[in-house]
This record gives sequence, C-alpha cells and structure tokens, in this order.
Amino acid sequence: MVLLCGAALVTARVLIARAAINKTYSNVEQIPERRVGLVLGCPKRIPGGWLNPFFVNRISAAAQLFYAHKVQFLIVSGDNHARGYDEPLDMENALIERGVPRDRIYMDNAGLRTLDSVVRAKEVFGQDEVTIVSQHFHNLRAIFLASHNGIDAIGFDAPDVALQYALKTLVREQFAKVKAVLDVYVLHTQPHFLGEKVLVSATVQWLFAQATPWSTSASTHS
Repeated sequence: MVLLCGAALVTARVLIARAAINKTYSNVEQIPERRVGLVLGCPKRIPGGWLNPFFVNRISAAAQLFYAHKVQFLIVSGDNHARGYDEPLDMENALIERGVPRDRIYMDNAGLRTLDSVVRAKEVFGQDEVTIVSQHFHNLRAIFLASHNGIDAIGFDAPDVALQYALKTLVREQFAKVKAVLDVYVLHTQPHFLGEKVLVSATVQWLFAQATPWSTSASTHS
C-alpha cells in the first residue's frame, strides 16, 4: 500500500509537471498577453484572523498583470457556499482597493475546486485561452486540468509563501495532484455547477448595470 501510494504521488507529479512545461511565468514583462486572467481563490484570512499570505500574493500578482496590460479582464473564482464566507467577493474587493476597475472583474461564485474554476472559465465565461493566477505549485495543476479540457492556459506565478505558513498547503497539494490525475483519466469529473453563459465584456456589463438588478448562479456584480 505504501509503495502504491508513493507511485501515485510520483506519477501525478510527473504528469502535471510535463503538462505545464514552459507555461508558467514569474516575470510580468515576459508573459504573453491574454484577454482574460483567471484568479484562483483561497481564504482571505487564516485561523487567528491574520491575512492569508497566499491570498495577498495572488491579488498583488493579478493587479500587476492587469496594470502591465497583460490581461484586460479578471475572473475571480472561488467558493462562497457558506454564509459569511465569500472568496470571489473578497478577491473583487481587494482588486478594487488596488485600483482595478469593477467592470474589468467578473466573479465566479461556483469555483468550488480548481477543476470547477478552470472548466467554468470555458463553459460559462466562454474563454478557451486564459492566464491563470496563483502560486507556482497550484498553477501547474490548473494548467494540467486546463490542457485536458480544451483550454490553452498559461500561469502567472504569485510569490511563494514562507514555509511556516505554506507547509500544510504544500503537503495537501501532493494529494490534490493525484486527485487531479484521477479526475482526468479515471473519473472524468465535471464541475458541480455550470449555469447560464456570461459574456466577458466591459460594455455589456455596463449596460446590465444600467438596467434592472440581476444575478445568475455564475456571476454577481453590482
């Protein structure tokens, strides 16, 4: 059993790394331009109430990408299934605080897992080419999932987090890689929710804002 588990961890790591070769960037000047960036969610705060450094670094990276004109729009995708817990709204507010215009941000409230966020970027938001924003280890897995769902994805790596804050996440990531491989090759997992199509366009979003209030399962904007 131990040998089988070890083999699964190594195999998943290799498959995911191969899928993302030459597709991640840490220098904003070197990354190609894409119309849309997909920012992957995480909790804004860690136990004890402190700001989550993963969250802070992802938001900073997304804002940097936008201000370097490497993306025109940002989809912030995460979980908001529990009352008082809303990753997309937290990300949107943090980006607005950094000066990113509200009409350039789209909230995906059904990004319950990385697979959901990636597949919904295509199936709901109509994007078959995206720049994914997260830490390097996470971008590798997201690109792997994208490549097996007909999405041309590259990754912009947010700065890493100090090991004392990241150790638990890095350990969990090893098993998440195995699950990603199983989702693709064995389980053929699909997102929990899809929903109505959302057109990513600042003009369209402005027109909706002038009309009656609206919402869908895929996007909520004011």
